[in-house]
This record gives sequence, C-alpha cells and structure tokens, in this order.
Amino acid sequence: MRGLSIGGRCMKKRYLIDTSIILDSVENLSILYGGENILFISDIVLLELSKKKETLGQSGYFSREFFRLINHNLGKEIEPETIGLSPLKNGDFLWQTYLKDGENLIPFYVLSRSFYETPMSDWGQNDLKIAEIALDYNLTLITNDTALKIHSLSRGIQAESLLRDSVNNVDSIDFFYQHPCHIDTLHSLKEQTWFQNLSDWSLIEIIEEENTGNAHYLNGKKQFGFKIKGAFVPQNLDEIIKTHSPYITPLNLEQKLYYALLLHSNNRITVASGATGSGKTLIALQAGITLFKLGIVDGIVYLRNTITANDKEAELGFRKGGEFEKLDYFMYPLYSAINFTITKMQKESLAKRIEYRGESKGEQRAEATEYFMKKHNISIIDIAHARGITISRKFVIFDEVQNASNATVKLIGTRMGEESRIVFLGDLKQIDHPYLSRNRNGLATLLKIASIDDYIAAIKLKQTIRSEIAGWFEDRFNVL
Repeated sequence: MRGLSIGGRCMKKRYLIDTSIILDSVENLSILYGGENILFISDIVLLELSKKKETLGQSGYFSREFFRLINHNLGKEIEPETIGLSPLKNGDFLWQTYLKDGENLIPFYVLSRSFYETPMSDWGQNDLKIAEIALDYNLTLITNDTALKIHSLSRGIQAESLLRDSVNNVDSIDFFYQHPCHIDTLHSLKEQTWFQNLSDWSLIEIIEEENTGNAHYLNGKKQFGFKIKGAFVPQNLDEIIKTHSPYITPLNLEQKLYYALLLHSNNRITVASGATGSGKTLIALQAGITLFKLGIVDGIVYLRNTITANDKEAELGFRKGGEFEKLDYFMYPLYSAINFTITKMQKESLAKRIEYRGESKGEQRAEATEYFMKKHNISIIDIAHARGITISRKFVIFDEVQNASNATVKLIGTRMGEESRIVFLGDLKQIDHPYLSRNRNGLATLLKIASIDDYIAAIKLKQTIRSEIAGWFEDRFNVL
C-alpha cells in the first residue's frame, strides 16, 4: 500500500492502525508502512493489546510479539508538525517509537488522549474512541473489524480493510476425480491429457471400460488411487484398513481415502475440510494411532485455536482454572473422538472394558480418557506455546483451522521438525473468529495452495454421519 503519486510527488498516507490488524499478524505493519507511509496507533489499541498479551491462543501470541518487537530505547516525544500532522488537541500526546522488521526499523507514532468524548471507563466503546482519533486528525483507519469500519464510514471517516490472502471460489476447489478409462489404456495414464492436468495427490476413481466388438461397456470394476510424482498409485482401500485394523473403521469411500492418504509414506501435509459428522477428527485420530503403533511417529499432538463463537474477549486466558483446565474446554473435539473410540472398544471386548476402566468424558479428562492418551502418547499444545519449539516425529492434528489466520498456520507449520506429519482440519461454515471470513482464513488458503501445489494433499469430506435431529437441522437450515 504505497503512497499516492500526485504531480510527480509521492503523497504519504497516514494510517491509524486498529487492534484487529495487529492481531491478524504483526507483519501487517510492514505492509502498511511500505517504506514511506506514516503509521499511527492510539493509546486504546495499546491497552487492548496489553490485555490480550496475557491470554493464550493466537491473539495472545501476536500481542506479545508486537511488544517484543518494539524498540523501547528509541522512543521519544515529537511535535506533530514534524510529520505534517495538525496541531494536537488539548491533552493529546504524540510519541514516536520503532518496530523491528528483520534488520530494519519501522517508525510508528502513538497518539494518546487524556479526555475522550467516550468515557474511558466504558470498555465497550473502545471502537468509538479509536474512530474519534481518526476523525480529529484526518487519518485513514485501517481495520478488519467490519462493525468499526461501517461505523467509521458512516461518520465520514476514511476507513479501509487489509484483507490479505482472500480466496475466491473456495467452494469450487475439489480434489476427487472420476474418470472412465478403457482397460487397455490403464498402463498409459501418464500420457492422457486429463491425468496430466491433475496435480499430485489428486484422489482418483477410475471406472473401467471394456468392449466387445464395437460395443463399449462398463465392466463394473473401479480402481482408486492417488496421483503421486506424476504417476497413478493404486490404493486397495479395504486391504489397507484390514492390514492396520484401526479401532474405528472408516465407513464410506471418503473416509477410506482420507485414512489411506494420511498413512501414505510420501505424504507430510494434509488438509481435510468437512462439516461436523464427516469424520475429520475421528479418522485423523485413527491414522495417528496407526502411525504411532507402526513406530513411524513417537506420538500425537493435538492443537486448536482458542477462539470462542460469540465473544472475542472470552478467550482462553479469561477462563477460570489453570492452563490444562482452560485447554480442556477447547479440546472437546479430541476428547469426543477419543471417547467414541473407547466406547466402541469397550462394547466389542471384555478385555478392553477391563483395560479402559473408569469413566470417559468429553470435556474433562476422566480416568479412561487419561489412560488412552497416555498409552498412545497423545498431548495437547496451545498455539501460544508454539513459538520457539520444534515438533519432531509427531503426528500433528491442527483442528478448527478455519479460525486461524495465515500467520498462525505459518507459525505452526514452521514448528514441524524432522519426520513429523501434520493434518489441518476445518469447516468453512463454522467461522467463529471475529476478523476472519469464509474466503479469508487459514483453511481457505490451505485448500487453494493444495489445488496447485504438489507437496500438499487435501480432501473435502462431503458425507456426514449425523443423528436424525442433526440431519433435520442441516437440511432445513442450509440457507444460513
């Protein structure tokens, strides 16, 4: 976002940065600066970031990262005319400091106000205070908060969003391909145009054709496989399941392909999207356990962004209890998959009922759940603790990635060490993050990359196994 060029002169832009921009990624400040623009934040934004830095999850991480990168030693008070700003209002204060950007320093300015028209004690009106600063100093407000943007525009304040990496037509992306193929040409798939146009890790169903004389017909046989390194690699799905005998058997073609995909020796990164009931977490858990039993990984790591559905302030750090008690609330999908597995095992075997004695609960780790996790070396990690660690020889399940920004996906991805594998799970219909949208989130970006990049595998699970009542709501409320 470079300054405008007018009459051969470059006009610097003056941006007031909202909290949402920094919580999306600290890198956004470098983009907005562009080497020439002037960046401002208000004291309200500093206060909001200070509150967030004590929390776990994505917001806490980027808040701490922001304060870590500030060069406190270079801060100083300056006069507004030195940067072309209108005179300060009575009680306002202007402070210049710098943010580290690699080897460079990005200058930015903090505008503090002693007397807001909106009472300082009213935290619910922070957006109005930020807009107040933008209006008084004729600054362009940069925010990803839709409500704040609309409010600002309605008051005549220049307001823009920094919606990086938006993915268009994400619903049209698919990875499963059906194609009729004559049995005499199966050996030459590499030479066929339709096959050449597929990216690696495409999921392929070949419908076999034969002929008698001039009459072509389907012989009723199908082959399933993946495109790997430009070649068709058949997958005997039922044999794979029989060989590894997972605790929970995949029930449909999608789940079988998903399980085989996660186990393939060449696959390191997988993306799986699908609604609740499609088996995303359950089958990922079965694959992780299989890899653990085979000695391919040393354990399973489960992580999930700690974002709540209705209150952007009620994140992990604001809940009562210690770290594990707080994490338990957000790890329900994992515990649900574990408890479903335990219940099935207990029903099928007296020995398992004896081994997995005690209760298992979805939100609190009871005796049977604790034992299962210990036996299969399953651990949980919050995103806040990911910086500075390396996860080696683990099967990592990153759940609810539609509520993670691209910066968070990058943060976790760069923590993967040797011989680790990772699967990203999510549902584009369940966006709970206050600043992300259906077309702009970690899951959408991963699906787009997977459609064009041969290194990453992906699958869209479209079949759901739901209760009768859940199915009714899905059908009747599908317009929402």
